[in-house]
Amino acid sequence: MTTETLVPVFAALGDETRWSILAALGEGDASASALAGRLPVTRQAVAKHLAVLQEVGLVEPVKVGREVRYRIVGAQLSATARRLDAVGAEWDRRLAAIKEIAEGL
Repeated sequence: MTTETLVPVFAALGDETRWSILAALGEGDASASALAGRLPVTRQAVAKHLAVLQEVGLVEPVKVGREVRYRIVGAQLSATARRLDAVGAEWDRRLAAIKEIAEGL
């Protein structure tokens, strides 16, 4: 996962409503109407937020009969988490080096 693909994902996740939608979908697939019933936003707002999440690959629509439900794309979330873990590991390495230098003084 490159910086070019991470930036839009983080921008999408930076919105509180989209984060709430993603958290709700973590409990199970749901339609925009069902999500609107659980969140303090309109169905139209939920649909717009879902479109943003879909555009960055975090959710995908699944047709169930006449209803469209959305589900989380686990691979994209896992790739994002791995990238964050790599950044965290690099910071840990740098901090350990600074600590070693400071303790050696």
